[in-house]
Amino acid sequence: MTDATRAFDGVHRRNLSKVLRLVHADGALPRSRITEATGLNRSTVASLVGELVDLQLVVERPPDPTRRVGRPSPIVDVDLRTVVVAVNPEVDAVTFGVVALGGRVVHRERVEMDHIVSPEETAELVNATIGRWAEGELAGCRVVAIGLAVPGIVRADDGLVRWAPHLEWSQAPLRALVEEATHLPASVGNDASLGALAEHLFGAGRGVDDIVYLNGGASGIGGGIIIGGASVGGAGGYAGEFGQNRPGIGSLEDRRAGDGVLEDEVSRARLLEAVGLAKADEPTLAGALAASPRPEVAEELARQRRILATALGNAINVLNPSLVILGGFLATIASSDQAELERAVAAQTVPTIFEGTRIVVARLGEDRLLIGAGELALARLLDDPESVLSTPP
Repeated sequence: MTDATRAFDGVHRRNLSKVLRLVHADGALPRSRITEATGLNRSTVASLVGELVDLQLVVERPPDPTRRVGRPSPIVDVDLRTVVVAVNPEVDAVTFGVVALGGRVVHRERVEMDHIVSPEETAELVNATIGRWAEGELAGCRVVAIGLAVPGIVRADDGLVRWAPHLEWSQAPLRALVEEATHLPASVGNDASLGALAEHLFGAGRGVDDIVYLNGGASGIGGGIIIGGASVGGAGGYAGEFGQNRPGIGSLEDRRAGDGVLEDEVSRARLLEAVGLAKADEPTLAGALAASPRPEVAEELARQRRILATALGNAINVLNPSLVILGGFLATIASSDQAELERAVAAQTVPTIFEGTRIVVARLGEDRLLIGAGELALARLLDDPESVLSTPP
């Protein structure tokens, strides 16, 4: 291959990626908008879209018949036949999803567990689920990769789960186990960091460059940080473990866990106990808390809200985000009295730092971790759309 050929291939790959990323991020677009956004000429964009159609990555539809100004332009959208499988193992369940380009969760399934799954069992469950879906949810689809959102500290370059205390995993080679079981490429990341990514790209943080995201799940509290539009991972890629901070607790009466960390005090398990549930998914827990007339439930929500406010105040003082997003059971705590949470946070932050900061709940709901895991799994395809050719149909 000559240098000129290599250069052409490089430019061509980047242009394919540019067009695919645009449709992935923004959804259905007129081809004229793609031409305008990429700066490429019309014939080049038409050719690139045609290639992406052939690769089953986008579809092209007739122009919008309601458009009456200018030349009609075909509509380009993602092709839902190219998908990844997203997985979120937790202490009480393993959630699976089929995620297409555009962050679209086209199917999800929560498998309740009566025990904590091991890394090996997780890999077996992933393979069994893909096999079970082959003639149903995945019929006619091309699965190009698998993404796993794990509640623990993950070494991104090789998918080694260094420590997931609630799952009782240590030094678990999860990526290797899943790839061996499924014969598909896999990627592994921290669940909260992936939730932050999903909300930044498709949810409440879309278009916002400075975000603190806290996720509350069955395994505790994790977080993700977006600064200047980029994810902040830290030296080892492990940044965002807000749940391991020691909380400031103003009243001794609010303390429940002795010298515990934040996730020991602000706890999904304590909320489940308050409403008398052994386990529940997010909507069920939120509904039970909202419907309960018991004063003890309101008191527990208020106690956790006070401690959460201190943790958020500390994060805001240090990072000065324009947006704080709360997901999982933390969204439920916030929604129980949003105004009171904001007042408590304001009382514990520097006024000039807090001004303009908004505190919101995650917009993607239960799908946020699946979408984040899907984004991780789609990374190679988005960088090099022709890599799909190496995946068997």
